[in-house]
Amino acid sequence: MANPMQIALEEAKSAALRGEVPIGAVIVHDGEIIARAGNRTRELNDVTAHAEVLAIRHAGEFLKSERLPDCDLYVTLEPCAMCAAAISFARIRRLYYGAADPKGGGV
Repeated sequence: MANPMQIALEEAKSAALRGEVPIGAVIVHDGEIIARAGNRTRELNDVTAHAEVLAIRHAGEFLKSERLPDCDLYVTLEPCAMCAAAISFARIRRLYYGAADPKGGGV
């Protein structure tokens, strides 16, 4: 399996190139990357289109479940309060983030 945090960093770079806040997220299930996303709030005109939320949506569609208890989330920056709540509601097993966000982090 490719390094999930490296893939998340690639998603963050892609987000930056689109003019978004450069954050990327990857969800892993049973050692397989099942979802990946970068921020798309400006592109979609949607304040909830954070990388973590988009990845959770994709993983839920892939697994056909709103709960992701056997999944791990890798994200480049500490999730905000909204994303932290979504992570909790999805019952994600583990969260790994690349950098703390003392200003806006919600974990």
